[in-house]
Amino acid sequence: MFFGRSWDDWIARYETSHRDPRNRLCHAFGIPMIIAALVLFAVSPLVAGLWLAAAALFIAGWALQFIGHVFEGKRPEFFSDWRFLFVGLRWWLAKVAGV
Repeated sequence: MFFGRSWDDWIARYETSHRDPRNRLCHAFGIPMIIAALVLFAVSPLVAGLWLAAAALFIAGWALQFIGHVFEGKRPEFFSDWRFLFVGLRWWLAKVAGV
């Protein structure tokens, strides 16, 4: 359960805004770019200049998310509920790893 709803419920709602194959493709690349950027940001105090790569990945990843939603013709779900930021990662894991 995630905030009183099952993951299946969250994913089903997320899916309604992610049907266009171009949007799915943008998310398939954008979500891991954002996650990689966050990891790099965490490590960047230990490696000089790494924050720049992290920032570039972060910006590019989010750009892909928004470009995908232009194709979809729908606003990102997290505009209506911030918890969808976490659901997007779970959706991506389900698509890639079958988790």
